[in-house]
Amino acid sequence: MSGFIVTGTDTDIGKTVFCAALAGALDAAYFKPVQAGLGGETDSQTVLRLSGLPAHRILPEAYRLALPASPHCAAAAEGLRLDPSALALPATPRPLVVEGAGGPLVPLDRRTVFADVFARWGLPVILCARTSLGTINHSLLAIEALRRRGLSIHGIAFIGEAAEDSEAIIAEMGGVPRLGRLPHLPELTPQTLRAAFAAAFTLADFTPGSLRP
Repeated sequence: MSGFIVTGTDTDIGKTVFCAALAGALDAAYFKPVQAGLGGETDSQTVLRLSGLPAHRILPEAYRLALPASPHCAAAAEGLRLDPSALALPATPRPLVVEGAGGPLVPLDRRTVFADVFARWGLPVILCARTSLGTINHSLLAIEALRRRGLSIHGIAFIGEAAEDSEAIIAEMGGVPRLGRLPHLPELTPQTLRAAFAAAFTLADFTPGSLRP
């Protein structure tokens, strides 16, 4: 299977919007293994709205949990316990964009974090990082956590206003390719997102193995 796992340095940084842009650009399928929070638009619904993909390419979540919290807490609130060992990537003939919840060390239960499951799946990882204050520390910690589990980091995608020195030092110290930066868009539509992604990223860079740090 080809595709990417997309994780972030934190929650609520624009990772889902990036996934929508990437999935649309790759004409891919999209999979959110665990959705925690059903009170508004879910991540899968956001990707459907913004990516331009047909609905059947937005693959159903393995778990849908009502509480907007860490998956282990959201599951416990419903009297459930997630089974990380049962999480599997769905079969699809298209490239697959997989979106984790929050960052790589978000727990699924009291022994397993998302990065452990990512390592079992084996797809290359794209790390999304905000460009605001604190991003250097958060990004380098996330890179370290992924590397400790033997994951291949395809590159880092920044989200927000330009922060040239921070972006450069993260890529240099982390030893990861710098894919580009998706700015915050005043009007977020499928058209504006598609144009912003095309302006900020090179599609050929999203071929597995295409980049070196």
